[in-house]
Amino acid sequence: MPLQLYDTYARNKRDFHPADPQRVTMYLCGPTVYSFAHIGNARPAVVFDVLFRLLRHDYGQEHVLYARNITDVDDKINAAAKAQGVDISVITEKYAQIYRDDTRALNVITPTFEPAATAHMDEMIALVATLVEEGHAYEAQGHVLFDVTSFDSYGALSNRKLEDLLAGARVDVADYKQNPADFVLWKPAKDDEPGWQSPWGRGRPGWHLECSAMIEAVLGKRIDIHAGGQDLIFPHHENERAQSMCAHDGARLANYWVHNGFLDMESQKMSKSLGNVKLIHELLEDWPGEVLRFALLSAHYRAPLDWSRDLLEQAKTTLDRYYGTLRRFADVAAADVPAPAGFMAALKDDLNTPKAFAKLSTLASQANKAEKSEEKSLFKGQILAAGALLGLFEQEPENWFKSDKGLGDDDLDAAAIDALVADRVQARADKNWAEADRIRNKLTAMGIVIEDKGNGSIWRRG
Repeated sequence: MPLQLYDTYARNKRDFHPADPQRVTMYLCGPTVYSFAHIGNARPAVVFDVLFRLLRHDYGQEHVLYARNITDVDDKINAAAKAQGVDISVITEKYAQIYRDDTRALNVITPTFEPAATAHMDEMIALVATLVEEGHAYEAQGHVLFDVTSFDSYGALSNRKLEDLLAGARVDVADYKQNPADFVLWKPAKDDEPGWQSPWGRGRPGWHLECSAMIEAVLGKRIDIHAGGQDLIFPHHENERAQSMCAHDGARLANYWVHNGFLDMESQKMSKSLGNVKLIHELLEDWPGEVLRFALLSAHYRAPLDWSRDLLEQAKTTLDRYYGTLRRFADVAAADVPAPAGFMAALKDDLNTPKAFAKLSTLASQANKAEKSEEKSLFKGQILAAGALLGLFEQEPENWFKSDKGLGDDDLDAAAIDALVADRVQARADKNWAEADRIRNKLTAMGIVIEDKGNGSIWRRG
C-alpha cells in the first residue's frame, strides 16, 4: 500500500518513492519569530507532523530526517527589537521558544533539525556568490538580485508564465532591477540594523535565499519533500526552486512539493484588521491541545478549514468518546497490533484524515460492543496504533477527564446524570437529533450507558 501525495508541481497525486529509503528527507518552512503564532501557523506544523509520523512508521524512525526552520532575521523582527530597544536575539529566542511550547502542546514531535537563519549566513553568502558566478544573479546599488529570465522554467511550480509576471509587475518597481520580477538575494543593512559582512558589503539575506541555504546545510542539495502553506507557493517556493536549481546545475530541489490549504475564521479570512486572529497560546488556555490538533486535522489538509467554536466543541465531544472507550478498557492490555488496513489506506491516500477519522469512529463503535477480552485487547491496540499516527490518545484516560478544560464531569452524581438523560429525552422529542447525539456522546464518554425504552431512557454505569 504505497503512500500517495499530491505534488503541487505535477498537479496530481503521485506514489511516494524516496530517493534513498535509508535517508528520507522532508523540509517545512517554519515560523518567523517576532510575535505569538496564530492557529493558522499551527496547521502546517500539525499536518506535516502526521506525515512525519507516517514516514517514520513506513521507513523507520532513524531513517527519516525532518527539518523545520526558524526565520530569525526579518523586517518585522527588526521593528520589534527596535521598539523594545533590545537585540533581535532577545525577540527571536523568546518567540521561538513560545512556538516550540505551543506546538509541543499540540503533540507535535520535535523535528530532527531546527535550523535558524542567522546560523547559516556563510552558506547563504556562498550560495549568492555561486549564482553571481554562474550568471544567474547581478549586483546593483548594494543589492544582489536573481535574474528570473536566466531560468527557463521560472513559474513552473506556481503555474505562472514569466511573460505575465513581467507584464503584470507594478509600475513602481525598484529602478535597480533589470526585470520587474527579479527578486533580492542579498540587500544592504542600515547602520542600526543587524548585518553581516559579504563581498557586496554589510547586509542580510533575502527571505527566499534563507530556506535554500538551510535545506542544503542540514538535508542536502536535493530533498524528497518540501512542505509548506499554500500561500508560500508563490513567490517563496517558486524563488527557492529557481535559485537552488540554478546553483546546482539544474538539479531538482525537491521531488515532491506538498502544500496545506488556508484556515479561515468562521468563514472569514483571519486578519488583524478584522480582529479575528486566534493565537495558539490563548486557545490553549481554554482547550486541551489535543482538541486543537483534532480540529486542525478534521478537514483534508489541502482543503480550506473553517475554524469556529462549534468545530472545537465537536472535536472535544468526539475525543471524549474515544477516551471514554479507552477508560472502559483501562484494565485490558492493548494488543501489539498495527492500525487497521482501512485506516492506513485512508491515511496513505494523500493524508485523508477525514476518511481516517471515519474509520477510527467505526473502530470505536465496534470496540464499545466487544464482550470478549481478546476482542477488547485487539480493539484497544488498534485504536492506540491509529492514534499514534495521528498524534492522539497520548494521555491516560483518567487524566483526560480530570482536566480543568474538559467539558465532561468525571464525578457526576445520579441526579446530574438523570438531568442529562432528561435533556436528551426532550431533545429527541423535539427532533433535535444533533443535541441528543451530543448528550449521548457526553454520557458515553463518562462511562454511562443509555438504553432507550419506548418514550423514555434508562441509564447505567458501564
